[in-house]
Amino acid sequence: MLNIVLFGPPGAGKGTQSQKLIDQYQLIHLSTGDLLRGEIAQGTALGLEAKKLMDHGILVPDEVVIGMISNKLDANKGAKGFIFDGFPRTVAQAEALDQLLNSKNEAISSMVALEVNDDELEHRLLLRGKESGRPDDANPEVIRKRIHEYNNKTAPVAHFYQNQNKFKSINGIGSVDDIFQAICKVIDLC
Repeated sequence: MLNIVLFGPPGAGKGTQSQKLIDQYQLIHLSTGDLLRGEIAQGTALGLEAKKLMDHGILVPDEVVIGMISNKLDANKGAKGFIFDGFPRTVAQAEALDQLLNSKNEAISSMVALEVNDDELEHRLLLRGKESGRPDDANPEVIRKRIHEYNNKTAPVAHFYQNQNKFKSINGIGSVDDIFQAICKVIDLC
């Protein structure tokens, strides 16, 4: 099974590339945001627990998210693999994901990190904000805060996968197709 963590800061191109990867390798997209919304809409026990926490402004604990991921893995036993988008965001989440996958005799195949400098990220996000109307992409101060948050809290996850020899860095600047080809070269070696 091919299990890919697509990694990078906001605006690096994860959404664009993840759809191309899903189509190319017939992977199932595993977005924690989508999982949360789906479990809530279905009224599952985990979804109800998550909604209760979210309604009180509390972050959904890792164990609830891991439970949702476990449900998704179990519901797709015949899948060719998964692309993890937006998870793991912390080393603790990466460790929990490894434990979950290990319990199912699976593992992360590779973490593919799209590397883009902060100035380019800000430019891309501002452009996306104009096109999409997303308020979080329209304010340069908010964008810089998101990038800073990523650099301080999420980037250390890369070291976790580097220690497992699963980290692959891809230059995220260039044409969509050139970046996609570079990602495919890495994945084809898994």
